[in-house]
Amino acid sequence: MKNLKRNAVIAAVLVFVCAAVYLNWSYNNDRDAEGVMAPEEDKTETAASESGDYFARARLTRQTSRDEALDLLETAAAGEGASQETIDGAMDAIAAMATWSMQETQIENLLLAKDFSDCVVYISSDGVTAAVPAPVEGLSAAAVAQITETIIGETGCSAEDIRVIEVKPGSEASPAATPAAAAGSASPAPSASAAPSES
Repeated sequence: MKNLKRNAVIAAVLVFVCAAVYLNWSYNNDRDAEGVMAPEEDKTETAASESGDYFARARLTRQTSRDEALDLLETAAAGEGASQETIDGAMDAIAAMATWSMQETQIENLLLAKDFSDCVVYISSDGVTAAVPAPVEGLSAAAVAQITETIIGETGCSAEDIRVIEVKPGSEASPAATPAAAAGSASPAPSASAAPSES
């Protein structure tokens, strides 16, 4: 009976994880399909293309890190000598990651609907990091407020746990000078899982 319950929990969590992976995959394919542009738009889109590369790399890094973490957790939960406490902890962590993945996709879709040209969001137990393209002069206070409100609406976290990263064409990604970022209390993710720095 205990094994049946455990297998049911694992199956349910895997369904959530698969749904989150599918949503990310679907989102990335939709973005790639929009990549065809007219010749006259080529030069004006060069900076945006460089920025797009950053976001594609960030999403890939996020997915790779999540996949590695899920593999480790599944291995720990499936181990023959695993205690019930270990199994429960692994299942809780897997469920949390599935939830975070769905929230990240939802926030990204909402920000795209609010006229941000691209974005990548990373959620962890430490907070939320959102990287968005920014003009040379930086994001406006209204844009940062819009990002912050969207994240709070989807996650219920506080503004102090949100970090907004500006990605400017040809420059390093940097935290926006906003209350959400300036609070500095969020250390949004392990370095291997956080959105990568622009190189």
